[in-house]
Amino acid sequence: MSQKQGRPPGERRDEARARFTRTQDPAAAPEPHAPSVVEPIRRHHPLPFGAEPHADGVRFRLWAPAAADVVLCLYGDAGESRERMRASGDGWFECHSGAARVGSRYRYCIDGNLQVPDPASRFQPDDVAGPSEVIDPCAYAWQDGAWRGRPLEQAVFYELHVGSFTPQGTYAGVIERLDHLIELGITAIELMPLADFPGRRNWGYDGVLPFAPDSSYGRPEELKALVDAAHQRGLMVFLDVVYNHFGPEGNYLASYAPAFFNPRHATPWGAAINYDGAHSRTVRDFFIQNALYWLSEYHFDGLRIDAAHAICDDSVPHILIELADAVRSRLPAERQVHLVLENDNNAAHFLARDAGGRPRWYDAQWNDDLHHAWHVILTGESIGYYRDYADAPTRHLGRACTQGFAYQGEPSPFRGGRPRGEPSAELPGTAFVAFLQNHDQIGNRAFGERLHQLVEPDALRAAVTAMLLAPALPLLFMGEEWAAPQPFPFFCDFGPALAEKVREGRAAEFAGQWTAGQLIDPNAEETFRSAVLDWQRLQEAPHSDWLALYRELLAIRAREIVPRLAAGRMRRAQYRRLDERALRLTWRFADDSQLILLLNLSRTRVAGVQHPNGRLLAAAPKEIPRARGLPPWAAAWYLLEPADAAPAT
Repeated sequence: MSQKQGRPPGERRDEARARFTRTQDPAAAPEPHAPSVVEPIRRHHPLPFGAEPHADGVRFRLWAPAAADVVLCLYGDAGESRERMRASGDGWFECHSGAARVGSRYRYCIDGNLQVPDPASRFQPDDVAGPSEVIDPCAYAWQDGAWRGRPLEQAVFYELHVGSFTPQGTYAGVIERLDHLIELGITAIELMPLADFPGRRNWGYDGVLPFAPDSSYGRPEELKALVDAAHQRGLMVFLDVVYNHFGPEGNYLASYAPAFFNPRHATPWGAAINYDGAHSRTVRDFFIQNALYWLSEYHFDGLRIDAAHAICDDSVPHILIELADAVRSRLPAERQVHLVLENDNNAAHFLARDAGGRPRWYDAQWNDDLHHAWHVILTGESIGYYRDYADAPTRHLGRACTQGFAYQGEPSPFRGGRPRGEPSAELPGTAFVAFLQNHDQIGNRAFGERLHQLVEPDALRAAVTAMLLAPALPLLFMGEEWAAPQPFPFFCDFGPALAEKVREGRAAEFAGQWTAGQLIDPNAEETFRSAVLDWQRLQEAPHSDWLALYRELLAIRAREIVPRLAAGRMRRAQYRRLDERALRLTWRFADDSQLILLLNLSRTRVAGVQHPNGRLLAAAPKEIPRARGLPPWAAAWYLLEPADAAPAT
């Protein structure tokens, strides 16, 4: 057990709070755990559709352009009651029910035979096929009134799946681990998608009701309590949202609103959402309202938009531009809200900055190029999309570290030689999110192995040291910081027919590597159970040693790197290959200081390497004699002030 772990929890929390105070803009947020100086706040984003409670009842509104008749079905102690909804033009049906109130359960009956939940339901207590529940957004009293967010350069992301992060699998369970994240040095939690999905367990990317946080994790007020508790500790909270498709089970929209989908386009996961065809205005508004709803009513600090490359839109402005413009213009100017993309196309124009260095639309993008280059170097794997990085992985790594994307328009072998990407060298390092692991890169493997189960410790230690101190915004996947032994396989809870299709799809995906009998069953409950983190292992070696390393590096980042990342302070970055597996990377700042990283990504010593004269910030291994080059699997960070610009040793 390390000395740091052996100290009393209260002492560790005090240190974490002090570290937050040193790095946090005092004007951006209250001191963590400080008593609230304002009255509790009630937050409500009025929706132009769905169920909106009023003093004298509830207004219901549904877009059903393919329906001739829609009836509101209310369920209560006295049984079911029905009220016909009037057609109000352009496919809309609405009514105001004096019999409905907060807590009422309801469905819509389409043309006398199909009963469906509200597509804008705020809560589904009995899963995707059950009745929706009328929710009062103002019932929760927020205590984070002074919270306005944190600057982007302070972000250290921690991606987690609510259902498997703790044995409880609930929002309340996450709250119990917030102090662990503070002590680690995390500043931003990123929740995997919460939109209501079929069954009791799912990654979240099969959601079908985008406004309803899944009931398996708790009620809406419990999710709000999680966001509130995080804010009171100085933590931002981001939500992963899926705007490129609906899940395959529990989606009834095609039955009464087929215009939600555009058959001219397709996605790998099903019908493409209609952002550019007939009646697309209503569809666009549905998702723009969804983004504003999560950011306003739930007070999330940002959104991560999943697989933006699969959002099909040939119109102008692109839905991603219109959505970002809406967020920037409709939320209070004093709030610091951040939008992050996942975009395999490397479309750098979405990350454009204005003359003042501020994001015009999207703050940052997950940098898959950086991950893939690291993965090839560390594991030697070169199948699938890793083919694009196998020819010269250190060159791809150097470019991704210093210029954003490795592919900025070059032909991609994996994509049949088609060009991929746009120029990104002019973007700041904080426009990119860097990671060695995330839910996809672990869970899309056949058995969901984590990186420490594939890579020798010295190599992984060097990669972690390099990644956590680079200017790009780091992201950790839950449990990574202590080399959690639990895998993170793909899991779901579909009905029998769809479950069989999922098994067949996995067998086809891994054909040639594994037989169907060797693969795990994504639909089996034990597959999900295998992913639940066992926090009892945290105090044991080697887990405690990994945790100590991550804490140490993130403390250095907060103290030495973050203050240098403010908008406009970075002037340029470059890399130089020292040999086939070694790099020197340099970032220069406006005050003429330099951040230098020396890397040896091989099992043999690299001789003749000149070490800078500056201050050594961190190194793996700890002892790197400057006169003896770079030992195997080495990463050494130096900070040069202007006075250090003497000949190197």
